Amino acid sequence: MEIKDTYKTILKPSQQVLFKDKNSKFYGYAFPVTNLSDIKICIEQLKKDHHNARHWCYAYQLGEDYSQYRANDDGEPKNSAGQPIYGQIQSFNLTNTLIVVVRYFGGVKLGVSGLINAYKTCAQLALSASTLIEKTINLHLSICFEYKDMSKVMRIIKEKQLIIENQKLETSCLLKILVRKKNYDTIYKIFDELYGVVIKKNND
Repeated sequence: MEIKDTYKTILKPSQQVLFKDKNSKFYGYAFPVTNLSDIKICIEQLKKDHHNARHWCYAYQLGEDYSQYRANDDGEPKNSAGQPIYGQIQSFNLTNTLIVVVRYFGGVKLGVSGLINAYKTCAQLALSASTLIEKTINLHLSICFEYKDMSKVMRIIKEKQLIIENQKLETSCLLKILVRKKNYDTIYKIFDELYGVVIKKNND
């Protein structure tokens, strides 16, 4: 069974998009985020930018394993805003992504079905205006060795196209490398069997 070691997200914040229905205006935004602090900053900024709006509804998905999500209706009828927004994140199969839809009420009620359509459409427009990318899930390894063993270690790193995240090169050397998840066990074994090299897993 092949290990899944990629995920989809967006490259950068989207352009503002606008959807109108019966005088109500819905402004949509998509952001790449990695934690709750990122999300809070994005929402607070939009509340400043749109301080006269009625609602700031949003949904997000976090984690390389798509494990954390939330949908917020922000005062709209239950499941009429946050859930339709979240449905678009799922439809595009994205994570580490936040979508916020800001609503200016136009004086005419849209009803629940109208709201669902408006928030869904606006979220879809925001994602369509975004650049989608696929990223690999990388794990960490630490390699300790004497300076005399440098050439054989570096040869493997070059051959296997590994990423050096951090290095301390003295008489005794320490390299911290990033390894793609599906190659992790193989790379670990190669270094573990290399004479004079001590390898440690540090995925915490």
